[in-house]
Amino acid sequence: MTLDVVIKHPLGRISLDVSFSADAGLTAIVGPSGAGKTSVLDAMAGILRPAEARIICAGRVLDDSARGVSVPAHQRRIGYVRQEPLLFPHLTVRQNLLYGHWFTPSSERRIREQDVVTLLDLDMLLSRRSGRLSGGERQRVALGRALLTSPQLLLLDEPLASVDAGRKHDILPYLDRLRAELRIPVLYVTHLFNEIADRAGLAIVMDEGAIVAQGPPERVRGDLERTLGLPGN
Repeated sequence: MTLDVVIKHPLGRISLDVSFSADAGLTAIVGPSGAGKTSVLDAMAGILRPAEARIICAGRVLDDSARGVSVPAHQRRIGYVRQEPLLFPHLTVRQNLLYGHWFTPSSERRIREQDVVTLLDLDMLLSRRSGRLSGGERQRVALGRALLTSPQLLLLDEPLASVDAGRKHDILPYLDRLRAELRIPVLYVTHLFNEIADRAGLAIVMDEGAIVAQGPPERVRGDLERTLGLPGN
């Protein structure tokens, strides 16, 4: 399963202009705040409508501005976990988890509810309303909801920023197994490159809306330090 992305869009003081291809597996997207990393994910998810775009995932055209094609967000089969998890406050944790699951055809459901609940330690939270959760608990629920859509593409915008270190060590290996089993592209935006570098097959460095470097993580690590002055370890 492959992903091809071309996005051009004005973003205030900068212009988004990115082009890359990724295979199944994890792609890390790194760069300073304001570089446009989240906007790339928003465009792929259908939240942002780019001025120009061509986005193809697994042979399916999600966006093609030249042909007037733009698949609605809810039909893209994309799991998206944002920095600020958007849960439904009137629903319980279990109802939030299953929201995307309900709209996924039963023949395409590849991830079991109980596996996700156990992994993310959500058993004691299932009957609780999302408005009564801590930041870390909300992030775990949002991650679980994205996984239960059995997505064809997984977008993660610093999904573990509010999760404690011990739980991160539990979740990251599961993401390794998940992407290996599903064989889907996973785009992971992070400021902590070292947290994900050993798991990524491709690393993309962004600055001022553009890709300034991309390639194997071990090579991009040096670009982070030389070009942007960001720590590569």
